[in-house]
Amino acid sequence: MANRQSAGILAYRRRAGAVEVFLVHPGGPFWKNKDAGAWTIPKGEFGEEESPLLAAKREFHEEIGTAIEGTLHALPSRKMRGGKTIHAWAVETDIDPARLSSNTFSMEWPPRSGRQQEFPEVDRGAWFPVADAHRMINEGQRPFIDDLMRLLGDG
Repeated sequence: MANRQSAGILAYRRRAGAVEVFLVHPGGPFWKNKDAGAWTIPKGEFGEEESPLLAAKREFHEEIGTAIEGTLHALPSRKMRGGKTIHAWAVETDIDPARLSSNTFSMEWPPRSGRQQEFPEVDRGAWFPVADAHRMINEGQRPFIDDLMRLLGDG
């Protein structure tokens, strides 16, 4: 099996002199009642035919509903415990969480019911101060926030 790879974008903004990051909450029944540790950067898998940067931009658009604008800064790639490598970029921008519009996926739900249901890939997004983001983001992605803070000279 080929090495699985994902690519995503860590959006950030400055409010009252503090950095905030934009995270998304995965959609679907498995994530419905999970909060702290469940949030993620907008990201998704890609194949060998697509560059990581183009995949990150595509996934951002699919999960947020708008194209990313601004200067993208590469962050170090990270290998997750499950073996997947995540490539990430940081960008300073502003996103209105109320306007989030995610694409959907289909799965059998409830299990073994034979019924297919549609769920949003992302059911919500929010801005978090860095300390809160550390608590809310998936543990394996936490280093991306630290990388961002180093990039900004704040960490």
